Amino acid sequence: MDLKILLTVFSVVFVAELGDKTQLATMLFAADKEVSKWTVFAGASLALIVASAMGVLAGGFISQYVSERHLNYVAGIGFVTIGIWTLVKA
Repeated sequence: MDLKILLTVFSVVFVAELGDKTQLATMLFAADKEVSKWTVFAGASLALIVASAMGVLAGGFISQYVSERHLNYVAGIGFVTIGIWTLVKA
């Protein structure tokens, strides 16, 4: 296992998830006094694991047909586009 890649992926995903809609929804579920906090934690964790697994599988599949360089360009353009769209909608 490449520790540098592990820490990089952890850091990027951790920062990206802070304060997003997923975390806010999880906080709302956990705020319910009738709900087990462990159940909310397990559900949210499982959802993130499944979503991440889908990303890894999709990335592995797409990388067989598209070069890493082109994928980086597409991802960069996508992030810039989402950023501009967010600024325009604000």
